[in-house]
Amino acid sequence: MAQGQEQTAPDAVPTRIGQVVMLHHAGDREEARDRFLGLWAEIGEHGDALHRCTLAHYLADTQDDPADELAWDLRALSAAEELTGERPAAARHPGAPAARALTPSLHLNLAADYDRLGRREAARAHLGRARAAAEHLAPDRYGEGVRAAIDRLGRRLDDGGHGPDAPDRPGGPGRPPRQRP
Repeated sequence: MAQGQEQTAPDAVPTRIGQVVMLHHAGDREEARDRFLGLWAEIGEHGDALHRCTLAHYLADTQDDPADELAWDLRALSAAEELTGERPAAARHPGAPAARALTPSLHLNLAADYDRLGRREAARAHLGRARAAAEHLAPDRYGEGVRAAIDRLGRRLDDGGHGPDAPDRPGGPGRPPRQRP
């Protein structure tokens, strides 16, 4: 190649995550979980923060145990905070805007996780963080969907409804929409 015309290989990880998301949405939760875990092993605990955030965000939805779902959602938030935090390098990362856009959904998922585990105060705290972060979302389909899910969970928490039969179980009507990886 001529000087200055080097090409960078496209990032295949988001595509691979998207393929597994489609598998999960088609109903093969166990296979999706296995493939997500394989991707996680490839990326590793210290891989690209946006990849870890996105993968953990989706991997949480494939868990059968609410405590496992919480653990993956916490990993997703931790990775997002690496990109949205106070460090100067974080602001320059190309994934920082995507991580900021995911933040309301991450807090919403944590609120729902804590609610299912009977930890109402933690649920309310994360719901408040989700509301605050959602103020910065665009008024598009994704933003409106996240805000609507926040409102639904807020009403449910105010009404006292929670637990495994609540409407915000994975795939249920209270789950926030996912951005495409």
